[in-house]
Amino acid sequence: MTDILLNKSSTIQRCLRRIREEFDTEEGFRQNFTKQDSVILNIQRACEAAIDIANYLIRIKQLGIPQSSRDSFALLAANQIITLELSDNLQEMVGLRNIAVHDYQTLNLDIVIHVISHRLSDFERFIKQIARYSDSQHL
Repeated sequence: MTDILLNKSSTIQRCLRRIREEFDTEEGFRQNFTKQDSVILNIQRACEAAIDIANYLIRIKQLGIPQSSRDSFALLAANQIITLELSDNLQEMVGLRNIAVHDYQTLNLDIVIHVISHRLSDFERFIKQIARYSDSQHL
């Protein structure tokens, strides 16, 4: 795996660790704005690192030009680098990231809690699928 892929994968893993450290209980999370900010920031960072990985692979494998961050994951799925299901899930995560970055006041805490409870594994699956692809391509 290239240094870029390793570094970005490490960033994602570090973000996931931090999210899990900050989210102890739902009630405590709802009442602590500092924890909320930390978790949301780390979700954003994990999304950015995943987008960076996708765009890096698209560039070095010359898979096209993504028109959006969501499109980056669609291109990976279209080229069988990640599964379609994972692509769809990560595209939804980008939507959450976009709201967090551009329209923070409308961010729904229930959705953030759902992501923490049920969707962080998407990032772990992404890292595994990228590593498998990287090994198969001798990257």
